[in-house]
Amino acid sequence: MLTLYHAPNSRSTRIVSLIDAMDIRDHVEIVTVTVSRQDGSGGKDPANPHPEGKVPLLVTEEGEQIRESNAIMIYLTDRFGTHGRAVGESGRGTYLSWMTWYGNVFEPVYVLGFAQAEHPVFTTTWRGIPEAVAVLQEALSDGRPFLMGDDMTAADLLISSTYFWFRDGVPDVPEIAAWVERCAALDCVQKAAAFDAAELAKLT
Repeated sequence: MLTLYHAPNSRSTRIVSLIDAMDIRDHVEIVTVTVSRQDGSGGKDPANPHPEGKVPLLVTEEGEQIRESNAIMIYLTDRFGTHGRAVGESGRGTYLSWMTWYGNVFEPVYVLGFAQAEHPVFTTTWRGIPEAVAVLQEALSDGRPFLMGDDMTAADLLISSTYFWFRDGVPDVPEIAAWVERCAALDCVQKAAAFDAAELAKLT
């Protein structure tokens, strides 16, 4: 089996959501670990093999470690053939672009915005939140329910998850606000939230 090292209410929650969306719980053992939290609680868990003590971490049957949410999601969607775009399939380039745009642009500009950090290097490299919002608005402006069209993909779970944590950061853009609510209401997202609540209860 695959093994996912997961901390409740963290970046790895979106991996659990994808696992549930793909209905592959019987292929993945989820191991709950602690991580260092921004409020000073938690800490590095000796049971977590991630070299930085972070989550998510996916370990294959062969013992290979896959880090970073987008890398794990691409691996899972490629391996199981759902909720992404396969090599050679129409839309593969767009899918990979969304998955890498998240880590290369979207998350950095929101983290910097949350931290109120400003520097010309940041804006030159990543631009800013208004530019990121414009990219999302354009993708959703034709009435499509999800980034890739009618079907939800890992890209929706990955990118929308930022707004689950920063509800005040949801742009005042009807297409984006509706998309965030649509993603938050997905059965797989709700199931992952319930799983996290149960795991947190075990830790207290």
